[in-house]
Amino acid sequence: MAYCMKTLFSRIIVLSLAIITSFSAIAIVPAAPSLGAKSYILMDYTSGKILVENNADLPLPPASLTKMMTSYVVSAEIADGNLSLTDKVHISENAWAQNPLFKGSSLTWIEVNSDVTVEDLLKGVIIQSGNDASVALAEHIAGSEDVFAQLMNQHAAKIGMTNSHFVNSNGLPAEGHLSTAKDLALLTAAMIRNYPQEYAYYKEKWFTYNGIKQPNRNSLLWDESLNVDGVKTGHTEAAGYCLVSSATKNDMRLISVVMGAKSKNARKVEGKKLLSYGFRFFETIKPLTAGKELHQQKIWMGDKEILSLGISNDIYLTIPRGQAKNLKANYVVEKNIEAPITKNQEIGKITFTLGKEVIAEFPLVALEEIKEAGFFGQLSDGISRWFDGLF
Repeated sequence: MAYCMKTLFSRIIVLSLAIITSFSAIAIVPAAPSLGAKSYILMDYTSGKILVENNADLPLPPASLTKMMTSYVVSAEIADGNLSLTDKVHISENAWAQNPLFKGSSLTWIEVNSDVTVEDLLKGVIIQSGNDASVALAEHIAGSEDVFAQLMNQHAAKIGMTNSHFVNSNGLPAEGHLSTAKDLALLTAAMIRNYPQEYAYYKEKWFTYNGIKQPNRNSLLWDESLNVDGVKTGHTEAAGYCLVSSATKNDMRLISVVMGAKSKNARKVEGKKLLSYGFRFFETIKPLTAGKELHQQKIWMGDKEILSLGISNDIYLTIPRGQAKNLKANYVVEKNIEAPITKNQEIGKITFTLGKEVIAEFPLVALEEIKEAGFFGQLSDGISRWFDGLF
């Protein structure tokens, strides 16, 4: 695809990019903190930009972080109309809190042969990390944990969790039951984006069931220096201490994942380090809005001569804090564009740079449809192009 270069020096103000082209000194961002954990990642929710990572694609036992996927499947079933929060779930012996497999683990303390609402079980999974509640929901939705695990893996693939494989609904040790810090960050983003009503349970600090009041094990929820509203803790001997956290500050949301820390306190400290680093040294901006005209391009053989170009989705960029004024945008546009043109057809690219670094690239698309011109219109354009070719 042939392109011609256009630099946006003269069009930046017109495009409302809020970018000043004169350079000041590029911000100095300190190196990311090094954590005492096997794997970790820090990701901006809105832009998807990864700010910090270490062994982020390394498959590890996720322990009770598994329950994030369990709750995601439950939320999807609710959204699809297959399940309601008020539905009653009959508790089998497999899901009974007294099941020997659950001995010494986190429980909601549900009773065999009782009927419990989906909402109470979902809160048990999310807030209390109940292994019994997880199995109860899995059996109710899929008939068995094995079949439910297939649903988990299907949803994981759809989200883009390429290095995860789930065997059960609760994260108790099982061969081949693995996930990664990056995959769990993607899962968190999908939960927040797709199922905000159910995600809201993750910020609740306490839940009482069967007369037993239990706290949310995510101790960052009590940290007043951060606006944390999720997500989940996990621990087994094989997994170590794990924590997925998400917090907001102004219009920015960050997601951190720490896997394989050495203690409860360590996972909290390390998670806070990541979030604090991200909020202190970075910001997320929206330089361009979907559907707004950025450029007009000559079109040959069409029922219109001029095509409006722009972007199909809002653009968000996560950059060093205070550097929006140094952001530059350039675009390239395809040469000799001929009708027909379909709406959202890619016609060029727009590139963002800070200093000499290209930080993002997005398609420049047609904002409208242009049909082929009639015979005389095409004949006229053909003659015009012939003369252009002479010069």
